[in-house]
Amino acid sequence: MRTAEIAHLLKLEWQLDRRQKHAWGSMALYVVSTIYVCYLGVRHLFDIPVWNALFWIILLFAAFNALARSFQRENAGRQLYLYTLASPRSVVLARTLYNGATMAVLSLLSLAAYALFIGSTPMEGARTDIFLVVVVTGGVGFALLLTLVSALAARAGNGIGLMAVLGFPIVLPMLLSVMKASKLALDGMGWNVTGKYVLWLVLIDLITAALAWLLFPYLWRD
Repeated sequence: MRTAEIAHLLKLEWQLDRRQKHAWGSMALYVVSTIYVCYLGVRHLFDIPVWNALFWIILLFAAFNALARSFQRENAGRQLYLYTLASPRSVVLARTLYNGATMAVLSLLSLAAYALFIGSTPMEGARTDIFLVVVVTGGVGFALLLTLVSALAARAGNGIGLMAVLGFPIVLPMLLSVMKASKLALDGMGWNVTGKYVLWLVLIDLITAALAWLLFPYLWRD
């Protein structure tokens, strides 16, 4: 694993997304259309637990939609060519970092659209700084977990379907943690209460990155 190699792979990911201009557009359209459909059904929400839960459910499915393509857009020949150029650990770390950045941006955009359509009344008495940290940390956590799951599903030969089966049970503990942390932040609780949940989310992110770094070379070799 080399820093320069990871930097080149990150540049490659960015260039691929720039060539496929529909990639970011489809992610944004999915989020906005989902939020708009929820708005048509519920209009403005004032109940904090419901507002919070609906936001994270939308973001979770947006993450599945955005990250399912991580290891799906390359055929066998292209994967073999990439195998000869870069180490597997550099590949998985570059894609994990890129997907993490993508989900951080997508999480904030989703929150802005959600507050615009569904309403921002539950955030009036919230600790906004803590809530934003939880949103970004949760989005990055979804990216780390689902990147690893996407790699497993792609190597098994049944990408999207298997990713849905494997992904939800793995993501569920993180989903419950981010919902709890964000609910406390919306209730106005400080770092002394929410800090342990945020720390738990960061630890999950680090453990997931470490597992990807350790396990991906064996998947890549097969």
